[in-house]
Amino acid sequence: MSPAKDAKNEEMKSGGAPGDETPAAEQKQAPSGEPSLADQVQKLLAEKEDLQKTLIRRQADFENYRKRVEQERRSDRHRGIESLIEHILPVLDAFDRALAPDHDPSDPEIRKGFELIHRQLWDVLAKQGLNRIESTGKEFDPNFHHAIDCVETTEHPDGAVISELQPGYIFHGRVVRPAMVRVAASPEPKTARASKREN
Repeated sequence: MSPAKDAKNEEMKSGGAPGDETPAAEQKQAPSGEPSLADQVQKLLAEKEDLQKTLIRRQADFENYRKRVEQERRSDRHRGIESLIEHILPVLDAFDRALAPDHDPSDPEIRKGFELIHRQLWDVLAKQGLNRIESTGKEFDPNFHHAIDCVETTEHPDGAVISELQPGYIFHGRVVRPAMVRVAASPEPKTARASKREN
């Protein structure tokens, strides 16, 4: 047998050309029962998609948690300021009484000093979110007003606030203190009064 035929026979036995280093066992398909390469790729892609969905959910949960913590911090900060305002309100009331028209100090400079301090104090509170409740001339609202007296009169509509005895305040939409007011009431008819006297 010639050397060329021997080489050809050797090549056929090995399953490839002399320069092909890939073993014949690796070129065969995977044994039955084992997943093919395409199945393994599909499985890995599915796992990757599940991990991505899980990551997106975790990020959304963390963002919601961060927003909730931030909201709680703002609420705590507002409660702290609200407590401070409750302690300052009596000082503001004292200024209101000192600046009332029937309590004019003898020295005009003293009044100017009071007015300046009052304005500065109010500016500080207003910047923190404090607002004064409008009362006089408004319709009585139990959410914002506390009725101290009810006055029968025909000069004002029934249920209207006649005067304010003590101002009320709102802090960031929440009533810190309701306004103390006098409320108008329509006079009872004479027939109703007479029947009450008879009873």
